[in-house]
Parts: sequence; C-alpha cells; structure tokens
Amino acid sequence: MGEKQTNNHEVKKINRNLIYRYVCKYGRVSKPDIAKALGLSMPTVLQNIKELMDWGLICEEGVFESTGGRKAKVIAPVYNIRYAIGIDITKNHIGFALTDLSGSVLIHTRQYKPFVNERQYYFELGEMAEAFLNKSGIPKDRFLGFGISIPGIVDSENEIITFSHALGITNVPCSMFSQFLPYPCIFTNDANAALIAEMYRISDRSPTVCLSLSNSVGGAIFYEKSNGLEGNPVNDSLYHGDNCRSGEFGHMTLIPGGKVCYCGKVGCLDSYCSAKVLSELTDGKLERFFKELENGNEKFAQVWEEYLSNLAIAANNLRMAFDCQVIIGGYVGSFIEPYLSYLREKAAALNTFENNALYIKPCHYKIEASALGAAIRHVEAFIYTI
Repeated sequence: MGEKQTNNHEVKKINRNLIYRYVCKYGRVSKPDIAKALGLSMPTVLQNIKELMDWGLICEEGVFESTGGRKAKVIAPVYNIRYAIGIDITKNHIGFALTDLSGSVLIHTRQYKPFVNERQYYFELGEMAEAFLNKSGIPKDRFLGFGISIPGIVDSENEIITFSHALGITNVPCSMFSQFLPYPCIFTNDANAALIAEMYRISDRSPTVCLSLSNSVGGAIFYEKSNGLEGNPVNDSLYHGDNCRSGEFGHMTLIPGGKVCYCGKVGCLDSYCSAKVLSELTDGKLERFFKELENGNEKFAQVWEEYLSNLAIAANNLRMAFDCQVIIGGYVGSFIEPYLSYLREKAAALNTFENNALYIKPCHYKIEASALGAAIRHVEAFIYTI
C-alpha cells in the first residue's frame, strides 16, 4: 500500500511538472491543448491546473476566440513568482544578469573589476552583488539565489575550481567566491553556462555543441535529445567528461607546429580563433574591429578572412566528431550572424558528407549569456520541485 501511494505521488508530481513546463513553454494555452499535447485526462489536467493556480504559478488571462463552441480560457505562466541572478566572473570584469522563471534577461550590467585572489576582491564582489539585487527591486522572498559563472574547470561534486588560466588560480574552493553572499550559490563553467542559456527555451533540445569564442576558446556539449518537457535540468544533460574538462576545444591542435598557445603548446585553436586575435588590433575593443570591418578596412578584412577559414576547420571538425548542430558563441559569436553564410560556405567545402553547413548556428544570447545560464540553474532547480 505504501509503495502504491508513493508511486501515485510521484506520478502526480511528474504530471504537474509536465503541465507547468508546457504552459511555460507555450505561454498561452488552453486546458484541452494541454490534455491533448501531453496525453493526459481532462480531470488530471483540471486538478493540476487548480493546484498550480493556488500556488500562484499560473493564472487565467481571458479567453481564446471561439472556434464554434464554448470559448476556452487562456492559461498563462506567472514568471515573476521567482527570480535568480547570474554573476559572470572574468579576468577584468564582473557581469550581472537578473532573470525570472521565463529565463530571459530582465536587467543586466557589467562592471570593470580585475580579478585578484584576495579577500578584498571577494568582499567587494559580495557588495556589488548585493547592490545589484537591491537595485533590481525584486521581493527577497522570491529570490532563489546567485548562479556564478567561472572561466575555468569547475568540479561541482567537490565544490572546487580546479584550474582557471584566465583567473590564474588552481584548486580554489568555490566558497571563496560565495563567502560574502548570504544566499544559495551554484557554480558553473562559463561555456557550460552559456549553453544552458541557449538550450533552456528552445523547442527541440537536440544534441548540440557550443564553441565559445571569447578571450579564450572553450565549449560545451549537450547530448540528451529531449522535447524540453521531461523535467530534467539542462545541466544534467551536459557532458562533463572524466575530469570536468569536456569541451576544451581551444586546445585541439588546429595547425601542427603553429603559433604558441598560452598553455605552452603550439598550434592550438585558441591561438587562431580567440576573440583576442581580432580585438588586439583595436586596443582590446572587439566591437571596434567589426566596425572597422564594416567600413572596409582592408587589413582587418584579411585578418577576418583567415580567422573564418580557421573557424570553418574547427566547426567542420566538431561536426565530424559529434554529428550535431554547432552554436558559435562567446564574444565573437555575438557578431557572427552577418557573416554566417560565408562561414557556412567555407565549412561546407570541407565536409565529406554534406554540401552545406546549416548545422552552424549563431548564438541566441548576445549579452551576458554565461551569467544568464548560471542563474537559470537556480530556475531549473526550482521548477524541478514543482
């Protein structure tokens, strides 16, 4: 009897979670829509809708136009019932992004703050985070916590940052960053966080590789095909590898005997496709490089031509290895869309099996993607409990 009750309870929780995720995914739906799409009985839908409304997670927003019968009521999600804030730590800046259950960036800011592994830095990080939280004006009782994105290898199980070249640290406990943050904190590698943001609200969660082109080159791998309704947090479908080092695409050898990489090896992809390859021509300002490119700067056009050729090799290699879509993200990914057709043309010429490279996709989030993805981990953890 006890086992049957437990099973019934679990089934009810699964159905409730599926219904809530369906409402969140489509925004405005009817009860018959939900029943048909999820294969649930109408009494099951009605019971769960009532519970979700009682908890303030969904609401009724008028009625749909009549299709000949009784007008169906519009069921919509209440996104502002919970909030989370993402913090993106980089070598020279700290980015903040506020989101609610929609997974959208509501407000964001980026402040200059060079990283130093000292107590004062962590103290000021706490002050800056508290100030951003207060400025957001959200009710504290609806705040889930901070998600913190780190440019390095994050061992979540042991709660330690094992290595970060960007920050110059090795084996630093995650608690160092959260010691002055009196709220729940979750830590995520920056490339993984960016992919979490990308995958959160798309309709078809197909296997995906993200190539992150920032001041260093990294990446992330999403491997579980899903329709986005099963209830597993995106982070649970990221491939982390044996040592939490998966997606280190920047250190694949692109050109044997080539340029020296910061890691000490030669020919690494990072040496050819990091954002620094471009921004070093414009005093570190990547947007200035693309502005000059648009204005017909011939020198920059030659640099960009070589850059895209190298990027096409990397994208094709990832396609050969994973046979899935490849998202171009990071700083360069924010500017890639106008040049996507040309990049695809170059990659297609290298492909053994296909005559196009439509698998190459631009990143959706151009601003604070890593901060957003880190915050979404709190959002997903909350939704998983519904």
